[in-house]
Amino acid sequence: MIILIICTLSPRLNVPPLIIWSQIANDTGRCPMLPFQVLRSLELQQSLISRLKNIGIESISDLAISVPQDLFEHCGITDERSALDLVMRAKKALTESGTLAKDFSTADNLLERRRNLLKCSTGSSRLNSFLKGGIETQAMTEIAGEYGGGKTQLCYTLCVTATLPLNKGGLNGNVIFVDTENTFRSERVHQIAENRGINPDKILQKVFVCKVLNAGHLEMVAQQLGKSIEEYDAKLVIVDSIISLHRAEFTGRETLAERQKRLNIMLNKLLRLAEVHNVAVVVTNQVQSQPDNFFADASGLPKVTGGNILGHASTYRILLRKAGRHRIAIMLDSPYHAYDQTKFMINEKGVYDIEEPRGYRNSEPEW
Repeated sequence: MIILIICTLSPRLNVPPLIIWSQIANDTGRCPMLPFQVLRSLELQQSLISRLKNIGIESISDLAISVPQDLFEHCGITDERSALDLVMRAKKALTESGTLAKDFSTADNLLERRRNLLKCSTGSSRLNSFLKGGIETQAMTEIAGEYGGGKTQLCYTLCVTATLPLNKGGLNGNVIFVDTENTFRSERVHQIAENRGINPDKILQKVFVCKVLNAGHLEMVAQQLGKSIEEYDAKLVIVDSIISLHRAEFTGRETLAERQKRLNIMLNKLLRLAEVHNVAVVVTNQVQSQPDNFFADASGLPKVTGGNILGHASTYRILLRKAGRHRIAIMLDSPYHAYDQTKFMINEKGVYDIEEPRGYRNSEPEW
């Protein structure tokens, strides 16, 4: 049975009503419904709560990461100062609950908070070691690379590993997979789980897929993502890919400024959602072609698309490259990882460690 949820669209976006969320589930599959942090607890007027919900702000978490100017422009708030005060009230409530760190904290307190972050296994011990434990929550990890580089295959593997218990390298939660290129294949997730000795049907019941049709649709999904994270009890959010729709729709230099502005708003939203909801956000990105190495940087690596907006927004930026049957992961940018690289392979188990005994001859199909 396919369970469909109709999402009410923000009036700010000129997007027709669409059925956007679907759960891959069997007859026993159900969407976990968790209570929202109700705005009423901030003692707001009901009319203001209604206006906030009209622009997709359903909870205190949504309000805490909102842009005051947007509230001023679309909620009938008298001035930007009042809008800022409203956002700060929500942030204070999250700080007092321990969800967010205080405005000023000592470095050792922040270190202790970081030690409590969750990390999701990639399926490869070498790649986990390269990432110092795996894909991190409260961060946005960007996976860039050319077509066939393994970006989507890594995302499929994460769909499986993220649902596992904490003691098995998982996040013990569900997955939201935002598919912008119509490439999601549940058969492949099923295969990866089955070959890893995990019940594939249970895995598929925990993966919620959103098929996105255009750039405005993607921005709307990002705007309402906080509600979806709580509703589906998600611990991992994947966007594959983050920029393909904007590259297709915003062509020419005259549209570049508008494209980058809209990308920046969406990326900032994703990053704040990761922090407030303690989830891992993974986005895939493309690289530019390089005729005569025109788009290659000084290191000889291909240039990642999205410009400085996307480069600055990502907490970690990883480039995947082909190396025969294998893949090479290169750390391009990180607050604390060294510039490094590692190798892994992709097989019927998804992302996996390279295991080639001496004299080994490959007879398996390549991915």
